[in-house]
Amino acid sequence: MRRRLFGMTASVAAFGLLGSLVTACGSSGSDGTTLRLVAPEYGAGPGTSSKAYWDNLTAAFTAAHPGKKVEVTLYPWADVDREVTRMVEEDNAPDVALMGAYSDFAAQGRLYAASEVMSIRAEANFLPPLAEAGSVDGTLYGLPFVASSRLLFYNEELFDEAGAKPPKTWSELKDAAEALKEEGVLYPYALPLGPEEAHAEALIWELSNGGGYTDSSGRYSIASERNTQTFRWIKDNLVMPALTGPVPPAELDRQDAFAAFLRGDVGMVNGYPSLLHEARAKGVKVGTLPMPVSDTLRDREAPPAAGVADWMMAFKQDGNRELVGSFLNFVYEDKNLSEFAGRYHLLPSTVSATQASRYAAADPSAEQFLTALRGARLYPVNEPSWLQISNTIKRNIGKAVAPSADPKVVLEHIAQQARDVAQQS
Repeated sequence: MRRRLFGMTASVAAFGLLGSLVTACGSSGSDGTTLRLVAPEYGAGPGTSSKAYWDNLTAAFTAAHPGKKVEVTLYPWADVDREVTRMVEEDNAPDVALMGAYSDFAAQGRLYAASEVMSIRAEANFLPPLAEAGSVDGTLYGLPFVASSRLLFYNEELFDEAGAKPPKTWSELKDAAEALKEEGVLYPYALPLGPEEAHAEALIWELSNGGGYTDSSGRYSIASERNTQTFRWIKDNLVMPALTGPVPPAELDRQDAFAAFLRGDVGMVNGYPSLLHEARAKGVKVGTLPMPVSDTLRDREAPPAAGVADWMMAFKQDGNRELVGSFLNFVYEDKNLSEFAGRYHLLPSTVSATQASRYAAADPSAEQFLTALRGARLYPVNEPSWLQISNTIKRNIGKAVAPSADPKVVLEHIAQQARDVAQQS
C-alpha cells in the first residue's frame, strides 16, 4: 500500500429528496452541450434544500455560457455514493459527481486529473491538507468542495450546574462526565458509534491517543496497540460506568446525538461548525475546545484534529472535457464556493474562498475550525479500498465498547476485513 494522507467525508443532515431534477432537461448523454451533475442533499428539509443553490448557480453558468445546459440530480447522503457507483457500473456515469469518496474511480482510470480540467490557479488554490488527501501518487483527482473539522462541544450551563471543568485530558473528561451524571444529565458524554458516522467518532478518539486508521507508512493500523488501548479505555471508563447515556453507543447515530445536544440533554459531544450555529440559534450556550488527549500524551505534542471534506470529481467521457472544465472553474470561484459553505455553515476548501468567506467574517468562532482544519488528519480517502473499509468500520466499530466485548478482538476482526479488501484493490 502506498503512503497516504488521511482524507475525510462529511455527512450533513439529509432528507429523502431522491433523484430530483433541478434544472431544465437536456440530453442524457455527454454531447458537449449538456452537463450532468449528481450531488448529495445537504439540507435538512425543503426549506434548506440545496436545490435552491444549484438552481441559482446553474442559471448563472448557462447565462454565461449560451447554448450549454446543466442537469443536477440530488440524492440523500445515505444513497449518493451507491447511486454514482451504480451509474458507473451501468456505463452511465455523470459528467461531474459530488460525494464521499473518489479514489476507487481514479484507480479505474475513469477520472480527469485536475490539471486536465481546471486552470493552474484554481488547482493551486485548494487548502494543502485537502489537496494532499485528494491526490493519488501526487496527482489531484478528488477536488475538495466543502470541509469541516471536529472540536469537543460542551454545554456551559450544564457544566456550571455540575461544577465541572472543561477537560483537557481523558481523565478530566471522565471527571466532568461523572459530575454531569450526578446532576442528572441524560448523556454526560454522547458517544455516537452507530452506523451513520461511527468512523468519524472513532478517528477522533484514536487521534487523541496518538493512533489512527493508518501508520506512518500509510498502512492500515486499525488494530494497533494504541487504538486497542483507546477503545478499552472508552469501554472501561465511560461505557461501563453509564456515562454515555441510555442508548448503547453502537446504536447511537451522530444525528441523534446532535439532536439530543440541541435539546440540552448532552453534556459533551464532538461537533462541527453547523452544529455550533444551530445550538446558538436555539439559545444553547456552547463551549468548544480541542478533543481531550490521553493522559499518556500529556507531555507530548498535541495530536491533530479530525477533518472532513466532500469530494467533487470529473468523469472522462467523449466530448465533455471542455464543458466540464468550464463548469468546474465556475463552481470554484470564490463567490460560488463561499455561498454554499455559508449556507450550510461549513468551510470552503480553497485558500482564497476561506479568506473571503462571508461565514468566517460573520462568525469569528469559525476561525477555530479553520485553524484545526489546516493541521487536521483525515480519512485515507485516496486509498481505493477506503470506501469499503469505511463501511466495515461504520457497521462494527461500536461493538468494540459493548459490555461483553473484547476491544482487541473486535478491532482485529475489522483489520482482517480491511486487509482482505485492500489486497483485492
